[in-house]
Amino acid sequence: MYIIGKREFISLFKGIKSVIIVMMLLATSYYSAKFSDLLTTGIELTAREAENIHTVGLLILILFFGQLFVMGLSHDSLNRETHERTIRFLVTRTSRTSIILGKFLGIWLFWLICLTTSFLLTSIFSQKIDVFIFTQTMSLLTYQIGLTILLSVLIPKPGYTMFLGIMVGVAFPIIGLWVSFTSNVWVSWMKFITPYYYLIREDYTFLVIFILAGIMLVIANLIFKRREC
Repeated sequence: MYIIGKREFISLFKGIKSVIIVMMLLATSYYSAKFSDLLTTGIELTAREAENIHTVGLLILILFFGQLFVMGLSHDSLNRETHERTIRFLVTRTSRTSIILGKFLGIWLFWLICLTTSFLLTSIFSQKIDVFIFTQTMSLLTYQIGLTILLSVLIPKPGYTMFLGIMVGVAFPIIGLWVSFTSNVWVSWMKFITPYYYLIREDYTFLVIFILAGIMLVIANLIFKRREC
């Protein structure tokens, strides 16, 4: 599991897409924090909002484009192995559960380092790191990683997940936020399976997002175990 995770982690840092996304995160963090005082001009904010205004650019970027970024880098994390037949080599050396967990761990550590670096950059201007907001944001990324792995298991061809990754990356935040605020009884129940409902609350219910990510990994593992390599 750890070897697979290490390989996935290192491979994410090698691609040009990864470099571009990391640079976008760092640039957004830097300029959002640097010009945070301008954002407060003419906008009425609560004390907590004003206190954390330095991270607003980064949070908006991950909230609306995080799923697109994660799927853009890792949409083929599992089905690429199946498509190229390298999965047969892996299953002879380790269990399928270890493959799922290794892939998840490698991707999760990549985004943990990216997010930590971004928050450290904003801390230069804010002189602090809000652990609560950091953990909230990491919970959202964990959910997005879990969904990406599940889709990579469900859909066998990498070309399909690449196209679907763009569609889901763009549509999921819009639909997720809509069902979180809508009063339509036919769709409002869906807010409980999206991360946005828990993120808009000012408490620790966002921890449920980690549970939802875990459920998706369990489902992905069950499907992966039944699939022929």
